[in-house]
Amino acid sequence: MPVTIQLSDSRQTRVVDIGTPVRDVLPSRSPDGLPYVGAIACGEIVSLHTPLAASGSVRGLTAADDEGWRILRRSMCMLLAQAARAALPGRFLRVRHSLGCGVWATLRDADEGPERPATAAECSAVARAMRALADADELIVEELCGYEEAVARFAAEGRHDKVGLLRHRNDPVVPLVRCGDFLDLRQGPAVPRTGLLGLFDLFRYEGGLLLQLPSRSEPSRVAPFVPQPALMRVHREHARWGDILGVHGVGELNAAIADRRIADVMEMGEALHDKGFSRLADLIAARKPRPRLVLIAGPSSAGKTTSCRRLSIHLRVVGLRPVQLSTDDYFVAEKDDPIGPDGKPDYEDIRAVDVAGLRKDLSDLLAGRPVRRRVFDFKAKVPSWTDETLRLGPDDVICLEGIHGLNPVLVEGIPRERTFKIYLSALTQLCIDDDTILSTSDNRLVRRLVRDHQFRGHGAKQTLSMWPAVRRGEEKWIFPFQGEADVSFNTSLDYELSVLRPYASALLAEIKPSDPEYPLARRLQAVLRNFHTIPASAVPGDSILREYIGGSILRY
Repeated sequence: MPVTIQLSDSRQTRVVDIGTPVRDVLPSRSPDGLPYVGAIACGEIVSLHTPLAASGSVRGLTAADDEGWRILRRSMCMLLAQAARAALPGRFLRVRHSLGCGVWATLRDADEGPERPATAAECSAVARAMRALADADELIVEELCGYEEAVARFAAEGRHDKVGLLRHRNDPVVPLVRCGDFLDLRQGPAVPRTGLLGLFDLFRYEGGLLLQLPSRSEPSRVAPFVPQPALMRVHREHARWGDILGVHGVGELNAAIADRRIADVMEMGEALHDKGFSRLADLIAARKPRPRLVLIAGPSSAGKTTSCRRLSIHLRVVGLRPVQLSTDDYFVAEKDDPIGPDGKPDYEDIRAVDVAGLRKDLSDLLAGRPVRRRVFDFKAKVPSWTDETLRLGPDDVICLEGIHGLNPVLVEGIPRERTFKIYLSALTQLCIDDDTILSTSDNRLVRRLVRDHQFRGHGAKQTLSMWPAVRRGEEKWIFPFQGEADVSFNTSLDYELSVLRPYASALLAEIKPSDPEYPLARRLQAVLRNFHTIPASAVPGDSILREYIGGSILRY
């Protein structure tokens, strides 16, 4: 039976037999000379081996595309795991998290044992094995396996992270990815052969192995490594939380839910957050001279609003009275919004904030003058002023939260020693399994998806369509100023996607195959399917998660 394929890159139409592999309808390289690593076929992100099942469009993906780069990273993690298994028999590798254009992994002597520092010899052995696999240009193929057989295979190899994931599924067949005799659970498409994975560096870093990849902007060479010690400290601290909670992967989280131990995991995670806010308040109170302005910044859906409220409670405990402000309330009217390169309003641009008005209010407050509280009406998209009058007393401190909080332009003229800057992130230490990281940006996108629907009247399509612009804005306006922070704080909760799954899954189902956002929606749905659900009623009233699902006992 023939199917008609529209090739997006060349705008050509081809008629081919049903079952024809995607690779056979695409050239080997894109118009800019980059090799294809995957494709979007009929709205689905697929490998190049995937057989075409229906008429529709096909667009090749390279490492310069966001989804193509994710395919590359996923495949490189698989290559790393395969090489480590071959080069270090009896050792167990766990890919922990991303770091810039790379991923950081650790080694253990036993599957459930503690991590230990990687040696130079081990790093060299794994790197050689990876090079050999890339030079061999072996096929990477997808296959289906019966459930019982898949569990038996992974159990026989001592790969209990895979067994743990499968233990809480009951699909009759399990999708796998194979390279030679190495099997992995399929968590998304992989590149078609190992020859596409030759661009990498592998070196020791912070006791583990750092696998450095090309960047999206320059996919033809390995990106230079830029150390990020502050970010790494946040990751390591949250990893210690995972050790305390006994939850490192989704399989362990699902087991805690199934065994009714999840309340302990949730209570511990929330208590660790509360301890962190208490520590921040102590640092601020002890600083000499006493800060008068606390700035809380971070990317979209990092939990800035709730963090500001919870920190304010702890500041009151140590004898300070916080006055809370948000840069969101200083947005300019819709008619004055800056326009981005895509012709749409750019809400991440600092020009979307009335900087002059904010500076004046901060100056007046610090000088002891009264200020009327300003708020932004997100429905009418105009600023307004309430009847509330704000005034700063001698033991008072301003807590200002917003994405631009660390940008020096925002607080120009205020002495640096009178400010205390906090950078928030949402860096989960949870992995899907030992070879598959859980994307931090995906985690934040799911948060935002639920929040925008709950409180801003946005459908899933609107939120997903805005996300690329949000990410570009973060790269330009937020991430470059991380180094300004006095302290970094991680707002991630290991159990949160289990709570957000029912909300997000229903919203993502609104996206249809004809929508441009469909590939992203489908990928997020696949990630969420790994998680058991936790009822929202189990979430404490002051949790960060209440900022997204509602029902907070905090005043917003």
